[in-house]
Amino acid sequence: MQERLESHIISSYFAPRGHRRMYSLGRHLAQVYLSPFDKLIGIIGDAGAGKSALIRGMFPGLELTNDDDGVYVRPLPLLDVGSGSRFFSHHTYHVDIRFENGFTQMSVLAEAIDEALQLGKRVIVEHFELIYPLLGYNANLLIGAGEQILITRPNLFGPEPDEIKKVVYDSLPYRLMAHTAEDLCEHCLPPEDFKRCGHSDIKHGFVITFPEKEPSFDIGDLEKKVNEMINKNMTVTYHDHDHVCIGDIVHPCTGPRMHVSSTGMIKDFHLLNEFIYDRMTNSYLLVGYVGHDSSFLKELPILKSKQYDKML
Repeated sequence: MQERLESHIISSYFAPRGHRRMYSLGRHLAQVYLSPFDKLIGIIGDAGAGKSALIRGMFPGLELTNDDDGVYVRPLPLLDVGSGSRFFSHHTYHVDIRFENGFTQMSVLAEAIDEALQLGKRVIVEHFELIYPLLGYNANLLIGAGEQILITRPNLFGPEPDEIKKVVYDSLPYRLMAHTAEDLCEHCLPPEDFKRCGHSDIKHGFVITFPEKEPSFDIGDLEKKVNEMINKNMTVTYHDHDHVCIGDIVHPCTGPRMHVSSTGMIKDFHLLNEFIYDRMTNSYLLVGYVGHDSSFLKELPILKSKQYDKML
């Protein structure tokens, strides 16, 4: 097991929509990649990337110092790691560098992290790329959250935190656009299809799944309705843990913080003009893309095979 960990370079996963799926992915990453000897875990990703959900999945029960609901732990436990009884101190600490830098100097945070590691503690550091130059050493495990989740075990030759940052920061807008467009599609679905639909992920887009029965709605009409909502430039805001507000519409959503701030920010939205049948799951797939021309979809192997079947 240890040999596999040491030889691991980098892995990539779709960053799923919604807290439940992010928790599940975090649990999987912890089981596969996390070692008891990993003391410094670096997390990289912009706001809305789902970092907190991923951390909660990887480290159940960990007290996050920057709660999504605006509850912040004060004073920061990490700053007191060297004081008091070591027997009763925490084993694992969390710190959000971007947030804490508004209250504490970077050098003090770096010293606190270093002291905790020397005491055998584990430290989970959000926005690790900001503190890395002061620490002078990389994380045991480095995780980036954007459109995809990247997980790597860096060594002296990299990858560097800034390399991971560039990838995940550049890709996150596609994920936020896709999630918002997906909710718009859900809102415009016939009620009977909305109730039974599921979700999956693709690069720069989304998949809405319909088990067993092919939907009867017209995909072109659905795309037109969604684009009308996009052109209205409606505000998109967090409503509660299970809902997002699109204009004055309150829509059920499992990832209400993972959206663009207005529908007008969704660029080049397209729907594939036919349902794809998945024989493995006996379901029909509605495929949506954002951010670029979707004409390349015609080159997908599954569509080529369908064209070949028609020729036969």
